[in-house]
Amino acid sequence: MMTLPEIADTLRDAARRNGVTQARLADAAGISSRTLTHVLSGQEDFRVSTLMAVAHQLGLELVLVPKGAARAVVAGDVLGPPVRSVVTEALEALHAQRDATPVAATMPAARRLP
Repeated sequence: MMTLPEIADTLRDAARRNGVTQARLADAAGISSRTLTHVLSGQEDFRVSTLMAVAHQLGLELVLVPKGAARAVVAGDVLGPPVRSVVTEALEALHAQRDATPVAATMPAARRLP
């Protein structure tokens, strides 16, 4: 089970990653700056609805899972798709080809003056 300080750490990390200030987050979540300070301190208990509002504004979702499965669900950086798609491979090939082409080859040929 996550502790209040661990929940606060997760919320603070998400706010930092999103580049959001506490004032902006409190306003967007519809809570006072004082309430947000208490939530992010990890020292005081708060309402579930407050946690849901703050998490929502940070792009997080509250999920209840069986205790045995909780270890497998870890909040972290959002990763790319686990399987590369045909589109991703085509874009990577196109970018690699563009990067390998010398700059001079992409410029129009010089015109000679008579």
